[in-house]
Amino acid sequence: MPVHDDEPTVFVVDDDPSVRRSVVRLLETAGLRVEGFVSAEAFLGRGRPAGPGCLLLDVRMSGMSGLELQRQLAAAGRPMATVFITGHGDVPMSVEAMKAGAVDFLLKPFDDEALLAAIDRAVTRDRARLREWQELDGLRSRFQRLTPRQQEVFAWVATGLLNKQ
Repeated sequence: MPVHDDEPTVFVVDDDPSVRRSVVRLLETAGLRVEGFVSAEAFLGRGRPAGPGCLLLDVRMSGMSGLELQRQLAAAGRPMATVFITGHGDVPMSVEAMKAGAVDFLLKPFDDEALLAAIDRAVTRDRARLREWQELDGLRSRFQRLTPRQQEVFAWVATGLLNKQ
C-alpha cells in the first residue's frame, strides 16, 4: 500500500455545524488540508485515505458516537490516529478513548495550540503506522513469491530451527 501523498489530511467529524466550521477554518489557516463531516456515517462513506491523516472526532453525536466510530474502524482493521473533542466529557469516557488508542482527549472549548499539538502528534503516529504497513506489505509480497516448500522451511527457520533440520 504505497503512500501516494505525504501531505496529511485532518478529518473533522462533528455534528455541530458552528464547531465544525470554526475548527475547519482554524486548521486551514494553520496550513492543513481538512475535510469536514456532519456525522460518523458520512465519514465512513468517504473511504479510508491512502496518505497520512488524523481523525478529529466529537464524542457525542446524533447517530453513531465518536467512540463507536473508533471501535468500528479498529474492528475493520482500519484504525486512524484520533483526537477526541467533546463538550460533555467525563473521566471514564476519556479513559475508554485513550485505551482504544486515541492520541488525545480535549474538552470544548479547547486551546487552539493544544489542538494543533495534538493533531501533530496524531499525524506523526499515523505516518509511522503507514510505514509499518508498507513494510509488512513488502514482507507479505516477498513471502508469497516463495515456493510452497520454501514457505514451509521458512516457517521452521522462524521458530529457531536450522535450515538443514
